[in-house]
Amino acid sequence: MSKNIAVIGLGIMGLPMAENLVGAGYSVTGYNRSPEKATALAAAGGTAADSIAKAVAHADVIITMVPDSPDVEAVLTGEDGILAHARAGATWIDASTIRPDTAITLAQQAREAGLKPLDAPVSGGEQGAIDGALSIMVGGEQADFDAMADVFDAVGKTIVRVGPSGSGQTVKAANQLIVAVNIQALSEAVAFVEAYGVDTKAALQVLGGGLAGSKVLDQKGQKMLDRSFEPGFRLELHHKDMGIVTSAAREAGVATPLAASVAQLVAATVRQGGGHLDHSGLFTLVEQLSGGSGSAGTPRNAA
Repeated sequence: MSKNIAVIGLGIMGLPMAENLVGAGYSVTGYNRSPEKATALAAAGGTAADSIAKAVAHADVIITMVPDSPDVEAVLTGEDGILAHARAGATWIDASTIRPDTAITLAQQAREAGLKPLDAPVSGGEQGAIDGALSIMVGGEQADFDAMADVFDAVGKTIVRVGPSGSGQTVKAANQLIVAVNIQALSEAVAFVEAYGVDTKAALQVLGGGLAGSKVLDQKGQKMLDRSFEPGFRLELHHKDMGIVTSAAREAGVATPLAASVAQLVAATVRQGGGHLDHSGLFTLVEQLSGGSGSAGTPRNAA
């Protein structure tokens, strides 16, 4: 329990993860480009740093949670970055969602600098991060993974090593494919039952108890009924993730027709200004294409 942990990136996911690490008894130092997030961590018992260099200088474990592949690369290799300032032997856990090939390249650079890299993207959304109940898919060496069991246990519930470096990001891409397709299917189902004047809340209740039930239905169905799309995970980030899915699938020669179709729908919603919405905001495009009124209280009844 004596590990010093640095968390780089204190956004919707990173801040509650860092707070849970504080709650588990670790000494946690955080850095964020927007300093108020680091101040929030300090208020929760952590320490705010005003640079990556200062955050990682004494860290045994460095966790990065930033938006995209170029951000991870900059945090790792920049002049103020991890490679330049972390101690040899520290473990670097990248919880971001990035391209698998980028994860492999950066892991090799980290090893050459004397670090122990693990790519460990997470699933579970903001609430999962707050509850410390994330699903974490980890790529890297078995010994490095085993040594981090206590750290992962502080932020996650289902933690599985899925293979060597890059494997965590590959599985996370598959996760994002499944989630996006499920959100699209749920969006169409909600629009469908509303069009027939069905009690939509009751409909989701019974659907959730059968084979159609899913965490997507449980967590996103009410958002669609309420037309309430405050972001737990922004659609613009899922747009980025679907780009990773379709690109990696092409490189592997894997046919993903559903992924390609939903990726186009996600892209269209973002282009129309919906990137700031929760990814359940995919429903807005379904409603638009259906000629919906935007009000759950005025369904279009069948003739």
